[in-house]
Amino acid sequence: MSDQTPQQPDAPDAANPDFDSMTRDIAEVPAVEVITTVAVHLMSSAAVNLGLAEEGSAHKDLDEARKLIQALAGLITASATEIGSYHAAPLRDGLKSLQLAFREASVVPDEPGQGPGEKFTGPVYG
Repeated sequence: MSDQTPQQPDAPDAANPDFDSMTRDIAEVPAVEVITTVAVHLMSSAAVNLGLAEEGSAHKDLDEARKLIQALAGLITASATEIGSYHAAPLRDGLKSLQLAFREASVVPDEPGQGPGEKFTGPVYG
């Protein structure tokens, strides 16, 4: 018996990706899906940096969380009219939850209206 894994002839070469097919694939994805996917990634990363992940404070970094929440607020605010309230409403809810979690995690909370993303959303109250 051989310890080698057989090579599949049709498997794509990782060193030479087929950029033409990748370009065609992304072109077929609706903008609303791209926007919401990016927003979810920003939310997930912000939550981890707020210490809300399983390992909690091991990954806590409020400076990074602030940047991510700020970017998320800008994305949601700028794209809300384009993606419609059906998609924007849950993103806004998630954003508000992150903003409140940031305020709770801060040793010295920002003044209302000065927290991450609040220049886009307005002051966030619990």
